[in-house]
Amino acid sequence: MARSALPPGIRCIQAFSRDNWYRGFTLVLTFLFYTSYHLSRKPISIVKSEFHKNCSGAAGRGNSSHRDNDTWCDWAPFDKPNYKMLFGALDNSFLITYAIGMFFSGIFGERLPLRYYLTAGMLLSGLFTALFGFGFYWNIHSIWYYVIIQIANGLVQTTGWPAVVACVGNWFGKGKRGFIMGIWNSHTSVGNILGSLIAGSFVSFAWGLSFIVPGVIIAVMGIVCFFFLVEYPEDVDCSPPKHHDQLEHNPSLGHGSTEEIFTNPSDIAVNGGNIIPSAHTEQPSAVSFFRALKIPGVVEFSLCLLFAKLVSYTFLFWLPLYISSVAHLNPKTAGDLSTLFDVGGILGGILAGIISDYTGGRATTCWIMLIMAAPMLFLYNYIGKNGFATVIGMLIFCGALVNGPYALITTAVAADLGTHKCLKGNAKALSTVTAIIDGTGSVGAALGPLLAGLITDWNNVFYMLITSDILACLLLSRLVYKEIRGWCGYPTRQRGYKEF
Repeated sequence: MARSALPPGIRCIQAFSRDNWYRGFTLVLTFLFYTSYHLSRKPISIVKSEFHKNCSGAAGRGNSSHRDNDTWCDWAPFDKPNYKMLFGALDNSFLITYAIGMFFSGIFGERLPLRYYLTAGMLLSGLFTALFGFGFYWNIHSIWYYVIIQIANGLVQTTGWPAVVACVGNWFGKGKRGFIMGIWNSHTSVGNILGSLIAGSFVSFAWGLSFIVPGVIIAVMGIVCFFFLVEYPEDVDCSPPKHHDQLEHNPSLGHGSTEEIFTNPSDIAVNGGNIIPSAHTEQPSAVSFFRALKIPGVVEFSLCLLFAKLVSYTFLFWLPLYISSVAHLNPKTAGDLSTLFDVGGILGGILAGIISDYTGGRATTCWIMLIMAAPMLFLYNYIGKNGFATVIGMLIFCGALVNGPYALITTAVAADLGTHKCLKGNAKALSTVTAIIDGTGSVGAALGPLLAGLITDWNNVFYMLITSDILACLLLSRLVYKEIRGWCGYPTRQRGYKEF
């Protein structure tokens, strides 16, 4: 009796090796982990519209004897004219702590087991996110309670980004890193979207659940991390990734052969065509903060990210309120509509990764998208409120151009620099380099919402965002020049650093 052919699904499964299954599993896990981080950050932007709103449309709530007060339905202390300043205090309590803590988080991440580090970070993030929501049920109206919770949450949330990037960098090579990380980095936008939808589901009747539910989700993901995350391929007898010579095609990040960048001949053994660590190889030591800072390109990309993240986080924390104010929509509708910006961010991150992989020009890809974002932000401010179709189109387009460079720098660029040839194969700089880049960017993330809270006119807020995009372009000019020279066949030289 003739045997039937294997089912297509089984053939598909067999096409993937054991190594590829582990890599895919790690990619999915880290995607879910950082999705939960962003999911827990988003509720504050949704709830702002509930803390202070137009009480004339809030019939049926509160004590009717107090309805002669224009702010009777607001949540004190945000019922006063200085509510924007208080919102800025909440944002910056989180963001400034996050920016400062990020510089130290990478150092700890290089020296502690990533699985334990991420688990503790997610459990604590869940606790502090939920505590913010309990302010609703405990009827807390002290600004200091919410500020202290935001400070604590900002500190523990720094555990996420350096650790997940380091873990992904350990598993994946450079060949398609921009494309893979472009898709993977959509966790930021997916987290924002889910956070908006979850928070929006409760904001109108019990805003405390807008924080408690995301807090429970990130805590559950912390437990999953403890039981399933694998930090290194060698831990489960998988071979290290076969790296392609991405740097050879990226003049802004340096040159060197695959062996120069990732391995020393004395430290490897060859088994079945796969490069594996020699049994006698000593574990490389962690790279110091100042040595990581000397890696060519780290300073330029870090400062560029400062201004790019200023724009992105201003939208993250203020876009729902802006839409609610200019389009006169309720908090839930404004929050749902703001997710289109993150949909554009997903598309922009993937597009930036594909283009930079194909051209080898990480800096040039970022520069082009940033310079296109400036006029698009100007247009959005002036025509973005003329009908739903226009709003949808502008939000998606602006989201792609604003978040594309931000996504590329914090993922593929950080991973490239963390395995730069001057490190001689020492991948222990991944977490530190990621922390330096994202920590510097987080300074901009703190400044953007703060300035938006102090600037009373929305037109001036957009002028600030446009100026930031232009400054981000200028900071990449040297690296763009080097990439163009490389494409034209001119030799490039790396100056100002020593190999260590």
